[in-house]
Amino acid sequence: MTVKQERDSLTNKCFSNKQVLLFLLNSDKHYSILIFSLKFLFTNMRLKKNGSYTLNRKSKGKPNGKKPATEEKKLYLEPEYTKSRITDFEFKELVILPREIDLNEWLASNTTTFFHHINLQYSTISEFCTGESCQTMAVCNTQYYWYDERGKKIKCTAPQYVDFVMSSVQKLVTDEDVFPTKYGKEFPNSFESLVKKICKYLFHVLAHIYSSHFKETLALELHGHLNTLYVHFILFIREFNLVDPKETTIMDDLTEILCSSSGSSSSNGSGNGGGGGGSSGSSSSSAVAQNHVKER
Repeated sequence: MTVKQERDSLTNKCFSNKQVLLFLLNSDKHYSILIFSLKFLFTNMRLKKNGSYTLNRKSKGKPNGKKPATEEKKLYLEPEYTKSRITDFEFKELVILPREIDLNEWLASNTTTFFHHINLQYSTISEFCTGESCQTMAVCNTQYYWYDERGKKIKCTAPQYVDFVMSSVQKLVTDEDVFPTKYGKEFPNSFESLVKKICKYLFHVLAHIYSSHFKETLALELHGHLNTLYVHFILFIREFNLVDPKETTIMDDLTEILCSSSGSSSSNGSGNGGGGGGSSGSSSSSAVAQNHVKER
């Protein structure tokens, strides 16, 4: 079967998820405006965005280790796909902390927004990310394991892992003691470390979409959205040193291509392939698991 035939076949399946697709295609028109306005929305108070996710697991993880077998050709590195964006805005300017804005407020507003966008991006291909198709949480050559609160190692499927991640993050971003939204309420001392953990997990999800579900993303013509979201997220975590570089090494090839061309890429559009005082640290951090990659 040719690549075109595969894409046509996937397209027929993907378009069954019309509501999610239409929502994301609509965001094509507004994404650049929304992310640009982040610099001005959060002054004395932060606009709280309520999540719309039904997630119900809470776990705690630790470092993982094993790596699965051979690596397939990385379709997402093909020039015809890496050049796809939904905007040519310079994200390096967007992620910089605005004057007179509190650092924690900036981290909180951006982290919450990235959580929503990445969860939405994953939802467009979630029907293809099943226990059968993704029996492990794999990203290229690396396999992630989850560790529960008792330290028990769990070899879970990719959708289970993503559910663990999203439920943990959802609990944190909706916790008023961790992500305060009322004026005058302080962030916890552990806030920055919690943001780092959240960003690490969100990176895992983005990397899995590229590694295992890029064909479906192409069929939906949402690779422009994915590339734009990835560039924005990577530049943000780099700007504030939120994720250990060793953690993101696994996607360095893509990062180098996308971030080096982020300022010079043309926006392709959806019709041209682009459519695409706080609580104690110990009690709060238990909602987010420890999990990172062992590099070769």
